[in-house]
Amino acid sequence: MIRQYFQQAWAQLRQQPLISAVTVAGTALSIFLIMLVVMMQQVKVAPFSPESNRDRFLHVKWGSITNEAWGESTSNGPLSVRTAREVYGKMTTPEAVTIYSVFSKSRPVSLPGQPAISVDVRETDNQFWTVFDFVFIDGKPYDQATFDAGQPVAVITESVARHLFKTTHATGKEFLLAHAPYRVCGVVKDVSTLAETAYGQVWIPYTSTDQVNNTWNEDLMGFVSCTMLARDRSDFPAIREEANRRLDEYNKLIGENGWKFLNRNRPYDQEKNVLATGANWEPDVKIERRHRFIIFLILLIVPAINLSSMTQSRLRQRISEIGVRRAFGCTRMEILGQILGENLVITLLAGILGLLMSFLFAYLGNELIFAQQYSMTLNPPTVDASILVHASTFGWALLFCFILNLLSSGIPAWRASRMNIVEAIGGKNH
Repeated sequence: MIRQYFQQAWAQLRQQPLISAVTVAGTALSIFLIMLVVMMQQVKVAPFSPESNRDRFLHVKWGSITNEAWGESTSNGPLSVRTAREVYGKMTTPEAVTIYSVFSKSRPVSLPGQPAISVDVRETDNQFWTVFDFVFIDGKPYDQATFDAGQPVAVITESVARHLFKTTHATGKEFLLAHAPYRVCGVVKDVSTLAETAYGQVWIPYTSTDQVNNTWNEDLMGFVSCTMLARDRSDFPAIREEANRRLDEYNKLIGENGWKFLNRNRPYDQEKNVLATGANWEPDVKIERRHRFIIFLILLIVPAINLSSMTQSRLRQRISEIGVRRAFGCTRMEILGQILGENLVITLLAGILGLLMSFLFAYLGNELIFAQQYSMTLNPPTVDASILVHASTFGWALLFCFILNLLSSGIPAWRASRMNIVEAIGGKNH
């Protein structure tokens, strides 16, 4: 049966080349546009190294604090190291919790007597390397003892290593970071800026700098965020419960001076966290999903209306064939199923073309499509197969092809299956 659908679909394409070309082009363009929208969302939530565990992440990127003397006013921004450690760093329900600078900062690196280059530096704790899965090509990350001692060590990317040392085997070598000597303890593969939480070009312990003292509001707010790695998504409710309990205890402690942190239902999962562009409001995931649904609907319905007329034109050439088949006992459901099946084959072929076009355009136009509005780095976003291609990508493409096929050929197929047999054999179409 499937082979017959392919043969009939190929015959239809050859018999009416102009209509077939317009149909394939329209379907491919529709899938192309839809998959670009899907990819723009997937790069934010789908897992890829070093954020391969996004489905198990819970984030506290920002905090909101108020004081009795302020009335309803709030102070919003990243947390201090003290707050992050006391509230989230000591949690036991997650598999691991990491505290790191909310943004990477551009700083000069160089070797003595050589010109400096600017790189993006992120300050972290040692748990950072447990939560995120970087690919080490030389050396290893700094451990707990090194972090506690505040030693000036660094993990660098392979491109930074090549620029400084002309090799990726740079473990043990020293360089200057903002004119301070640091020793390389590990080299990792380059990281795309689309991995916003883990991104950097150089990572150092925040204990090796003055990050701990970079605070305001009586050491309650600062410049760090935290990410929790759950053992399983089913642990999210328990993790949030422990986080809320610890925050309540912390509020009691700082409440003696009139301070209070506003929870705003933190921590957020990956999907909600990418929407949290500000600290003083809680993102509404349902509204964002509704907006995407409306976009998908428009991108499906508009071409489906045009493609439906193309399908009707092809079926007009087959009125007599349909009448003969009905006269020999073919049921309406069989006629309906065959027409839908044949059109699905054409839609899938065009869908594959549209998907390939979207991959190519996303790869070549990555700076335009994946531009990051609030990014602190000047480096453009880079994409590769591990970022763009996921099982879910093909699943979405297949789903949209199926829906587009139903929308574009459903009504013409239904009308064709209900033709009067005598009139159909005579080639009449009403």
